[in-house]
Amino acid sequence: MSMRTRKLIGAVLLLLFLSAYALAAMLVAVTLQVNGSKLAEVVYYVVAGLLWVVPAAWLIKWMQKPDPTP
Repeated sequence: MSMRTRKLIGAVLLLLFLSAYALAAMLVAVTLQVNGSKLAEVVYYVVAGLLWVVPAAWLIKWMQKPDPTP
């Protein structure tokens, strides 16, 4: 698979993942009712706001993998 194809697939997957992640994070926040205390709310949103970076970094690393030499 060429790098160009990986980037196209990765971009689509990243958009789908981020959309699903945002919805899931909102659902968890509502389910856990994190607005009970301000500290819990801040901690949850900081963690949830940064947690998506790990899978996105793996995907971007895969997208940037160089093409195999012929």
